[in-house]
Amino acid sequence: MRVALFVTCLVDLMRPSVGFATLQLLEDAGCSVTVPDGQTCCGQPAYSSGDRAVAQQLAKKVIAEFEGFDYVVAPSGSCADHIRNAYPLLLADEDDWAARAKALSARVFELTDFLCTVLKVDTVAGRFAGSVTYHDSCSGLRGLGIREQPRHLLSKVPGLELREMTAANECCGFGGAFSLRFGDLSAAIAARKCGNVRATQADAIVGGDLGCLLNIEGRLRREGDEQTRVLHVAEVLAGVDGVEHGADAATGGAKGVAGGGAL
Repeated sequence: MRVALFVTCLVDLMRPSVGFATLQLLEDAGCSVTVPDGQTCCGQPAYSSGDRAVAQQLAKKVIAEFEGFDYVVAPSGSCADHIRNAYPLLLADEDDWAARAKALSARVFELTDFLCTVLKVDTVAGRFAGSVTYHDSCSGLRGLGIREQPRHLLSKVPGLELREMTAANECCGFGGAFSLRFGDLSAAIAARKCGNVRATQADAIVGGDLGCLLNIEGRLRREGDEQTRVLHVAEVLAGVDGVEHGADAATGGAKGVAGGGAL
């Protein structure tokens, strides 16, 4: 099975350890993984900002780079949702591209959905001595139906205790450009989310979208919480600690993950 990894901008630039953890999980499951080294953005920021022309250009670029693979996997519900659900709409009026967008969209998966739905993974390499609470990102939950998949996989991690927080399915306040346009409202939403996290007394909050996690971590630290760890689900499942290794991994940047070619 030939799988292409769509790294995502935030993973590539902010926490490459998530990309490497994703590679490990896919390879452990028997996939032949390629990381197309010309990949950039999926186009969601442009799309959300109303720049349809740029969003279409980026959609075509991604399609051309990724359509030759059996599957495309992203460690992000947000990016996977955009490629799967927005591309066919963006290119619906261009006959050739419409067909290609539709064909690719059927093969695009968020990481935990792919591991559960396609690969039927039932064991993982990670170990975690402690408790976690899980945050459901808006795009993954509502656009792709990602809820039980990460929880199922986390239940396979030895030593891990899952503590559900109140309103786990509510927004963290990030929402991409939303947090820039409506800063006060975004901060209030994030504060409520962080209060729910702390109420569980979990050792870490885990999620499937790095944008959400960075937003939550920023709020936790500004509120003086230096103890609660903030981890991507891929890091936990693969046993890659993004908190401890983040500083070293960050020096890799784009060359570390998206410059790897076939692995």
